[in-house]
Amino acid sequence: MKLGTALRLGRVSNLPTVWTNTVAGAVLAAGVLPWGPVAVMICAFSLFYVGGMFLNDAFDAKYDATHRPQRPIPAGDAGRGEVFGVGYGLMALGLVLLAWVGYGLPPGTGALPVAGGLALAGAITFYNWHHKDNPFGPVVMGLCRVLVYVGAGWGLATVLPRELWIGAALLLCYLIGLTYVAKQEDLARFGNLWPLGFLGAPVVYGLLLALGDPRVLPLWLLFTGWIVVALWLLRRRRPGDIGRAVVSLIAGISLLDAMLLAGAGAPGAAIFAVAAFMLTLVLQRWITGT
Repeated sequence: MKLGTALRLGRVSNLPTVWTNTVAGAVLAAGVLPWGPVAVMICAFSLFYVGGMFLNDAFDAKYDATHRPQRPIPAGDAGRGEVFGVGYGLMALGLVLLAWVGYGLPPGTGALPVAGGLALAGAITFYNWHHKDNPFGPVVMGLCRVLVYVGAGWGLATVLPRELWIGAALLLCYLIGLTYVAKQEDLARFGNLWPLGFLGAPVVYGLLLALGDPRVLPLWLLFTGWIVVALWLLRRRRPGDIGRAVVSLIAGISLLDAMLLAGAGAPGAAIFAVAAFMLTLVLQRWITGT
């Protein structure tokens, strides 16, 4: 398999959003950011993400042969069995790294990060296997990101605080709205727009954070404005607008993380998340994010 094919299969342009999910989960769980275990977890969850994207193409090979023949498997750039093997192999390596975090790095939370990784692997596999015509597909996709928060939190704490669960719930709402949009990417219109209301939950919570801490306000304005831009693309509906809205919302995951990190009193980590947002936009110009 050529490198370019692997990069396309892995949708690696979106990896910075996984990094910020990991950082947000760590900070919300422990209130600190020990870069040793966090760096290892960033690598682990990046492997889970790329592996999951490989599995997405492997499970969708028959559908892609009819609807997206330019994808690597129907185009003959990679074999389906090969893609399955690489996908599961990457997730297995991610589990090894999480075991290292749990048993080899302080604070040493034991099997908890591995448990989070196993749950994530199960959610990823289930989503890729059964996301077509599944009305709960957006919820399962959202749970995949939530489990990054949980797994990262378990890497540093044995008991996850309320702040992490609130952040996870907001991330779930955002991903439900985002995934609904992504599932419509090949269509010219939307049948129902109500799931997009889920995008409003983190906007409202972010406003409450900003009212209590002025440092959150610029990030809330950026996050809210970015959602408005994406929704404007959906309303305009020119050719390619739905795809642009999808990749914009994917990049916006890092802005949600930045807002939550600022609210948790971690301005340095929030700046990192904004930088990851900008990096995602740059990378999406070279490698498609959907």
